[in-house]
Amino acid sequence: MDRNEENNNNPTDQEKSNEPESEMESTAAEAPSADHIQEDLSEEREIDADFTEVEETASKKEPEKETTASARPVMNKEERARVYNTANGNEDASRRPKERKNSPIKNGIIGGLIGGGMVGLIGAGLLFGSGILGNGSGTGNNGNTAINETVADVAVNVTTDTTAAVEKVQDAVVSIINMQEGSQNMFGFDLPQNSSDTTNGTLETSSEGSGVIYKIEDDLAYIVTNNHVIDGADELEILMKDGTKEVATVVGSDIWTDLAVLTIPATNVTAVASFGDSDAVNVGEPAIAIGSPLGTEFATSVTQGIISAKNRSVSTDVDGDGIVDWDVTALQTDAAINPGNSGGALINIAGQVIGINSMKISDSNVEGMGFAIPSNDALTIINELERNGEIVRPILGVSMLDLSQISASQQSSVLKLPEDVTEGVVIAEVQALSAAEMGGLEQYDVITEMNGEAVTGIVDLRKILYSLEVGSDVEISYYREGTLQTTTVTLTEGQTSAE
Repeated sequence: MDRNEENNNNPTDQEKSNEPESEMESTAAEAPSADHIQEDLSEEREIDADFTEVEETASKKEPEKETTASARPVMNKEERARVYNTANGNEDASRRPKERKNSPIKNGIIGGLIGGGMVGLIGAGLLFGSGILGNGSGTGNNGNTAINETVADVAVNVTTDTTAAVEKVQDAVVSIINMQEGSQNMFGFDLPQNSSDTTNGTLETSSEGSGVIYKIEDDLAYIVTNNHVIDGADELEILMKDGTKEVATVVGSDIWTDLAVLTIPATNVTAVASFGDSDAVNVGEPAIAIGSPLGTEFATSVTQGIISAKNRSVSTDVDGDGIVDWDVTALQTDAAINPGNSGGALINIAGQVIGINSMKISDSNVEGMGFAIPSNDALTIINELERNGEIVRPILGVSMLDLSQISASQQSSVLKLPEDVTEGVVIAEVQALSAAEMGGLEQYDVITEMNGEAVTGIVDLRKILYSLEVGSDVEISYYREGTLQTTTVTLTEGQTSAE
C-alpha cells in the first residue's frame, strides 16, 4: 500500500499527523498520481538530504541563522531545488574539495624529466671522476679531444724553514741496532729473533736507537750516540737512510754523560751534520727531533716543538739500582722523543745539531717533556773519547751512601752525628792505596763539604769531584765520631765508574 492510500483509509491518523508533516503534505498535494507521488518523494528525499548538508555547512559558518525544521518556511519542490542550487554554487572550493584527475600524459612527462635529470647528473659525475672531463679542453694533432691532465698539478712543492733544516740533516741521522748473543733454549740451540749470522755466531736484536754522523776522517765516518744505546752489544749495525747497513766499531763511551762515539766505513756516507752553539739557544725557539722512534721501522722520523728550558738538571739512575747516581744538565723540549730516538739529533731552524736526544719523562700524567744533551757539552766529551777512548776523571777511591739512607737511630748510635747534621755523604768503604786512604779518610766518616762547596748527597760530591783535574789537591770537611774535621786529598786517576 502506498502512502496516499494509507492516509485515505485512516482519516483519524491523518488528522493526527497534519501538524508534524505539514511540509510533506504540501508537497504531496501537488502530485497528480501515485507514481508521480512516489517519484517526487524519492527526489524530495535526495533534495532534503542535500539541502540538509548545505544547511549543516552553512550553520558552521553562520550559527546565528541556524533554524530548526519546524521553524523553516514551507516551500515547494521547485523552490527547494532553486535554494539548493544557489547554495551549492556559492560554496567555496576549499569546503568541497574537488576530485583531482591524474593525467597519464602529464605524469609521464614529469617522470621523464626527473629520470633524465638524474641520469645526466650521474653520467657527468662519472665523467669528471674518470678524468675524461677537465677544467679545460683542447684538440690534438689527430683531431681528438685532448684530456686535461690537471691531476699532475695536485702535488705541491712546499718548502719552509723546517723542511729546509730537516733536509740538511736527515741523511746524517742513522739507526743503530744493538746485536747480542741469543740465549739457548732447553734443546741447546738458539731461537733467533731478527737475527744476523756473524763470525761470532747468531746474534739477536736486543735494542735499537739512533745516531748522528758528525764528521768523515781517513775514510771513516764518525757517529755520536748515547752510551745506553750501545751498552752490552756484541755487535752494532748501522742502518742508513737509504737502507745501507754497516758494522760499527766503538771508539769510546762514557756512562756518566751517556755518550758514545762509533765509526763506520765512509764509502756510502752522503751527509754529515754540523753542530750549533747550544749556549746561544733561546727558550721558545723551534726545535726539531730526528731519529728512529720504536726502532728501524720508523727510521728518520721528524717531530717538531720548541726549546722549553735550558740547563735543566735531570736526576738519573746510571747503574739501574733504583738510586739516583747523577744529574744530567740538559735542554728540555716538547718535540716528541720516544724509545728509539735516543742518540738522535735535536736541531735548530738553521739545520744545526744543538743537542743529542737522550731521555724523556715517562709518566701517564706527563706529556711533552724530552731532554737532550747540549751540543757544547757533547763536543767536549766527544773530543776526549776520540783521543782517549774514555773520559779520564779523578777519583777518591771510596764507596758511599747518602746520609738520608741511614736511619736516625744509626746516625746517633753509630755515626754519633750532632742532631743538626742532616745532609752529607757517608763513606761505606775505603779502597787500599786510594786518594781517600792517603788523605786520612776512614769508614763511617760523613763528608759535608768539598772544595768549599756544600755536599748534600752523592750527586753533589760527584759534580764537584768531576769538575776537578787529576792530580789537584782538594780540601774535604767531614764528621768523625761527632767531631767536625778537615783534610786535604790529592786526586788520582781511576776508572770512570769509581768515586
